[in-house]
Amino acid sequence: MYALYSICIHATPQKNALPPPPSRPQTPALRSRFPAPQLREQFHQLLPARLIGRWLNTCDRTFYHRAFTPLITLWYMVFQRLSHTHTLIAVQDDAREGGADALSRRGKKLSAQIRSESTSAYSDARQRLPRSLLCHTLWHTAQQIDRAFQRPLALGLKVGLLDGSTFRLRPFGDIPQELMAHRSGNSKHPPYWCLARVVGIVCLATGAVLDTMVGSPRQSEQALSAALLRVRCWAGWVLLGDRNFGVYSMVRSISHARGHALVRLTKARARRLARRHRCSLRPGLDLTLSWAPTPQDQCAERLAKDPVPGRLLAARILIPRQRPLTLYLFTTLADRRDYPAEALVQLYGQRWNIEVCFRYIKDQMDLGLLEAHSAELARKEWLAGMIAYNLIRWTMSAAAALAHIPVVLLSFSRARGLLLGWLQRCPGRKRGSRSWRRLLRRIGNARHPKRRKRRPSEPRAVRPYRTDVPTLYGSRAAARRKHPRKS
Repeated sequence: MYALYSICIHATPQKNALPPPPSRPQTPALRSRFPAPQLREQFHQLLPARLIGRWLNTCDRTFYHRAFTPLITLWYMVFQRLSHTHTLIAVQDDAREGGADALSRRGKKLSAQIRSESTSAYSDARQRLPRSLLCHTLWHTAQQIDRAFQRPLALGLKVGLLDGSTFRLRPFGDIPQELMAHRSGNSKHPPYWCLARVVGIVCLATGAVLDTMVGSPRQSEQALSAALLRVRCWAGWVLLGDRNFGVYSMVRSISHARGHALVRLTKARARRLARRHRCSLRPGLDLTLSWAPTPQDQCAERLAKDPVPGRLLAARILIPRQRPLTLYLFTTLADRRDYPAEALVQLYGQRWNIEVCFRYIKDQMDLGLLEAHSAELARKEWLAGMIAYNLIRWTMSAAAALAHIPVVLLSFSRARGLLLGWLQRCPGRKRGSRSWRRLLRRIGNARHPKRRKRRPSEPRAVRPYRTDVPTLYGSRAAARRKHPRKS
């Protein structure tokens, strides 16, 4: 896969021309709007109790005072994803040790109210918590990052990365009906695992999740993204997407949300657009056009199939020790003077950062497999994981801003471990400014190593692991009947 560091645009490529040596662009660093002590206060406001009470008033469900209040339940759902042990027992142990006493009501500490080793109280509290509260909290964390840090702009715009992924679930409760059982490859065996499709928008400067949505695999990524874009206004943003999002419906949805699009097209779709305007598709093309839908093009609900003005770009990319690549892009940034083609191609080269963010989310946050027993709880756990991910990204942004370095240079796994240790060692009101400065200093020093040689890309494959136990297909009840255990 090509990278931004090796992009070089040639409007008129020459035969047998040697590519110039790749130059690593200087990624601008974040700037903090507050000093370190005030950043600690801003961090404590990421989960404000007053806003949570206001958000609960908009729900149809009523709440009365319990040991696990909505604020404590929300925090422990986030704490589950932050910790390395995502079990209810870990939450129970932390609550008994007084980890959430600072969030309890005055005179009623949570550690004094818990008398049983059972986790049913917290389990019931998770099911009662409305999903809209988690959505509001996720939006609030994204807004707090925007208020606390001055992010660098690209061509005068904020940059968001749009992509989709999936995570697995076991077929418990209503999950097979709400989501869908997944049959891998050409397997003829009955499927066991269920899949949930997710789409998200990630900020390029900070890596924080701006918004996300969970749906069934029956829904396409384009349909989920169109529903996600209808939630809020994206004025002042340019959204980057790969070839899966380079269709008319996505460009129309982004334009309706008042945002700008920069998406990659397939060669066939780019050739059809060029033919409509009587132009040949060649490297170096920069054509101003209006993307009118065909009868086969789909569009989001309640949107008219209006033409979308923009530009069609074709650029030839020279990659060291690889074959040249021709990149076809469509953008709604129609001004060639303010948005030159070379700058747009270089900006699209940073789209790969969202793939790295999804790797952090699924592998290091362990969100690739959720042990939920209902589809609604799976959606809540995914949102709680995104809130926990934003807390880590907020701390990394603060450390990078104070160290005057880009966020991408910091280690995500090390920052997660340091933040979790700080929260456990300094609970509640004991988190002083000295320990906060030490935390940011240690995160700022936890940087990726400077490698002399570029690491080769790994194949998307796993090694087989042979065991003496046969593979289990279908349900366990059917396997018990088929293979009875001999006494």
